[in-house]
Amino acid sequence: MQLTVTSWNINSVRLRIGMVTDFLGRHAPDILCLQETKTPDEQFPAKAFEKAGYVHQAFIGQKGYNGVAIVSKLPFSERDAMAMCGRNDARHMTVVLDAAAGAAAGIAIHNFYIPAGGDIPDPAKNEKFAHKLAFLDEIGAWNVAKRPTDRPAILVGDLNIAPYEHDVWSHKQLLDVVSHTPIETTTLERLRSEGGWTDAARLLRPEPEKLYSWWSYRAADWEASDRGRRLD
Repeated sequence: MQLTVTSWNINSVRLRIGMVTDFLGRHAPDILCLQETKTPDEQFPAKAFEKAGYVHQAFIGQKGYNGVAIVSKLPFSERDAMAMCGRNDARHMTVVLDAAAGAAAGIAIHNFYIPAGGDIPDPAKNEKFAHKLAFLDEIGAWNVAKRPTDRPAILVGDLNIAPYEHDVWSHKQLLDVVSHTPIETTTLERLRSEGGWTDAARLLRPEPEKLYSWWSYRAADWEASDRGRRLD
């Protein structure tokens, strides 16, 4: 069986719907998971996805912030959106492919948008970083209570943590920068191990190969400097 799943922090799905549908036309993954859709549900571009062949949709969003979506060629019968840290801030969506999905039936797709965490890596001084750590704690509790890997499962998303040394352009220089601090990287690796998850990207492209998914838009020439991080 071959199942293709794409994950993309789109940073406003309505603003970039043309880019998305162009990508779908060229690459045609079975499932597309989006983060930071930044649109309330009633304004989600559902018809554009239907026209592209992605008629099965699950999304939750809010105006201007956050938001996650899963659009699929394959049908699903279950969906769930958790309110993390007591906030209904649209950072999670799960679907389970149903019998009509054929060989892929029963596979759960979990899509997360973990908080970025602000700029100061100290929860006592930075509420955003404290929220990020609390969010990770809740994922750990979900791992234990729901045991998501007891069934075939794929977890994707913008995790906003680059866990390994070669997931960033400079391990030493970024140790005190949010997204690569020791408390974040060790927590994420613990959650991965305790939950029974496999890091698919590193299974296919092991360390020490440099592997990035994000480059700062503030760089004068991001491609030339290649100062990336693997956050997705």
